[in-house]
Amino acid sequence: MSRVIVSDHGQAREISLDAFCAETDHAAFSWIHADGWREDAQAVVSRCDRMPEAALSALLAQETRPRCTLMAHGALINLRGLGAQDDAVGDPLVSIRLWAEHARVISVSYRPLAAIEPVMQRMLAGTIQDPGDLIAAFAQEITEALDPEVAELGDTLDEIESSLSDSGAAEVRREASKIRATAISYRRFISPQRQALERLSAAEAPWLQPDDRLHLQEAADRCARMAEELEAVRERSALAHEELTDLRAEQMNRQALIISVVALVFLPLTFLTGLLGMNVDGIPFAHEAWAFWGVVGVCGVMAAGIAGWFAATHWLR
Repeated sequence: MSRVIVSDHGQAREISLDAFCAETDHAAFSWIHADGWREDAQAVVSRCDRMPEAALSALLAQETRPRCTLMAHGALINLRGLGAQDDAVGDPLVSIRLWAEHARVISVSYRPLAAIEPVMQRMLAGTIQDPGDLIAAFAQEITEALDPEVAELGDTLDEIESSLSDSGAAEVRREASKIRATAISYRRFISPQRQALERLSAAEAPWLQPDDRLHLQEAADRCARMAEELEAVRERSALAHEELTDLRAEQMNRQALIISVVALVFLPLTFLTGLLGMNVDGIPFAHEAWAFWGVVGVCGVMAAGIAGWFAATHWLR
């Protein structure tokens, strides 16, 4: 659902979509947020005759990546952050598209972004009074929400690395693969988001105040740190996965060695019992009372001798 908030000298209020054209042109600052899946999103951007055609189409585009592009009298900013709902479909980070110009910001999102509601509350409280404040607030809310998520990936990987020798290697390997995939997905958007925020903080825009630039630069620095940490998590998870695979292969090799040793112990015994079990005349001591136990004793001595040889040559280690 589309929402419109206007602010006049620190006093903010929410108005209907039908009234925004009449009021926003006279308001000190207005923010219009539209749901991209609804028809009113097209109505919102179509009423903005001062917006370049390229910015209009970019606002309604479904596939985006973080960027900052200066156009005419405004700027197009795409950001990515955590979603307000757990959704297994689509990218793990939800996008928001913003067109910022003097006294007005228009934003469009196709999936609910977790940062939208806190930013709206801040604007209704009167702490956001211009486009620079709004974009800086989005950057701060997004990075503050992402920071603990990235830290949790590292903490989970620490637990995995400390439990590499545990018996549940298959589950740990799947968890390491999941962490690596999440780190790659996050870094794919966080790294260009840092560049977008840095470019916006250095942009020559009259609606960007010095404190806005500081907040944007701070958010960009946090994105840079998160991108570095995600890269480290990706490399560490890959190493942990390889170590788990090597551990699994070593266990399988050890089990195969034990099976081979047992087979080698019983191979001469099988040959001896098979030879004496032939139904032909002339087998020595075939009719003696002690013959069976004699064969058992010989087999036992042979098995002990072969096992002792394996132990002496360190095959069983």
